[in-house]
Amino acid sequence: MCQITLSSLSIGYRVKGGDKVVARGVDVSLRAGELTCLIGANGAGKSTLLKTLAGFLPRLGGGIYIKGKEISGYGQKEMSRLVGVVLTTRPEAMNMTVEDIVSLGRTPYTGFWGRLNADDKRIVAESMSQVGISGLARRTASTLSDGERQKMMIAKALAQQTPIILLDEPTAFLDYPSKVETMLLLARLSHDMGKTIFMSTHDLELALQTADTLWLMAGDGKIATGTPRGLAGSGALSAFVERQGIVFDKDTLRITVDAAAIR
Repeated sequence: MCQITLSSLSIGYRVKGGDKVVARGVDVSLRAGELTCLIGANGAGKSTLLKTLAGFLPRLGGGIYIKGKEISGYGQKEMSRLVGVVLTTRPEAMNMTVEDIVSLGRTPYTGFWGRLNADDKRIVAESMSQVGISGLARRTASTLSDGERQKMMIAKALAQQTPIILLDEPTAFLDYPSKVETMLLLARLSHDMGKTIFMSTHDLELALQTADTLWLMAGDGKIATGTPRGLAGSGALSAFVERQGIVFDKDTLRITVDAAAIR
């Protein structure tokens, strides 16, 4: 089932002298129960697209439909119950406990100063358990590693109980084992809970191994979409990845360095 549908979407920025368009004519959908990874060149517009879907930036043209309804038809409260967003920025309240920050995910239901009832507390506890940080509940956020902090923010999004979660570079600044753990966690959450999870990433090899669908922004203003093997078979990934000294194997989906280029 499609949760988000983009129709002739154009994205970019409004600047003096006219709009700066980074992608146009985008027609593609995000489906429930899938992990979709947005990959592409630096400056191709990945963050712009993600922020546009989240409602942080205005679109320049076309339509964005969530569950069949135009995004402009939703109020802020409705959107907060549909879409959870996890950014790379560190939370401001670093002196708060993990449990307190995850509890902020209940704000769309309780109000900013609202008290958590027994059901809210149960949801917060379940969200921490789902990402494996129950043992960190009483720790302050400032004492966490980058990987633990990322799990905390994903738990906050889960506590928000939205069918859609958007993440901007969730594996940035993590060590390799934490990157793998985070990607596997997101894949599991999408499959087991039926969430629509859409994330931007520079970790191409991990995306190739864990994503159900890839959106590729190669910098030409267009978006190629498909399964990892589908984009490999079409040649889109080879065209994007391969440079002097870099080899992409479309059969194994592996990226290697040509040893001859080192000599």
